[in-house]
Amino acid sequence: MSDDEDWEIPDQLQPDPADYRFELARALDCVVGVRTLVPSDAFTAGALGTERSGNGVVIRADGLVLTIGYLIAEAETIWLTSRKGAVPGHALAYDHETGFGLIQPLGRLGLPWLDAGDAAGLQVGDAAILAAAGGPRHAVETRIVARQDFAGYWEYLLEDAIFTAPAHPFWGGSALIGEDGRLLGVGSLIVQRADGKGRRLDMNMVVPIDRLAPVIDELATYGRRAKPPRPWLGLYAGESDDAVVVGGLAETGPAARAGIEVGDRVLAVEGETITDLASVWRRVWAVGAAGSVVRLAVQRGEQRREFAIESADRSRFLRAPRLH
Repeated sequence: MSDDEDWEIPDQLQPDPADYRFELARALDCVVGVRTLVPSDAFTAGALGTERSGNGVVIRADGLVLTIGYLIAEAETIWLTSRKGAVPGHALAYDHETGFGLIQPLGRLGLPWLDAGDAAGLQVGDAAILAAAGGPRHAVETRIVARQDFAGYWEYLLEDAIFTAPAHPFWGGSALIGEDGRLLGVGSLIVQRADGKGRRLDMNMVVPIDRLAPVIDELATYGRRAKPPRPWLGLYAGESDDAVVVGGLAETGPAARAGIEVGDRVLAVEGETITDLASVWRRVWAVGAAGSVVRLAVQRGEQRREFAIESADRSRFLRAPRLH
């Protein structure tokens, strides 16, 4: 879905300005469209595509835009769009731990900004707005339906993630706005959850804004965290029948080079038996910084096999942003 397509949220799900104590139009003006172009030979092109579109939110007076990192990973061209027009942008930072991305506008946006709210205080049942660029017709009145850890197949783990429903159809980089008009998080994914009656509930997973404050200065200064990066295996895994199964591999990544294969069932990391995806990533990251050797035990067919994988820095496999 593109940000200029003729679509809108159903009227009954759109926020009504009369229901809010803050200026809704101003808050929604802080959300911009994000369009990026990525070279066809980029590391992430196969998985994420070469043309990406989503959203971002202005978070400072200087126009700094917060978005979700996969939209800008290896981006060669970035455009920020709003009712005031289009401005080029520069991929300032992508933090693999939180999933946040930062874009520096290369021109004046002329837009207001959203201050950070209290995501830590959000509870199940609280009301909020999940907004894409385009004003009320692209915003959903939603509620917090869960606060729990989220483990992603791409070596990602977010503790105490925010889950909202009803789901927003254009969620990437969208702004979760609280009842006080402050920013509570940034939309990352759409996920499904069983409701106990055989039905599936669509939800958005949102990265809480309180994950940004401890790292924003480092990201804005260095484009990444100042500490040594976590070990990365290039291993895409998921949970199936109470087991963690390798579903894919980065073609030139450490796990593929070590001999791990699609279909391997992960039994242990560093000698510790694991039963869920979150445990895999926590144990891998506990080994040390990128470059550390990670010992993995897998079941392949009827055999148990042991591998010593020399981990890597994920960012070294990605194209660095071009300076403008």
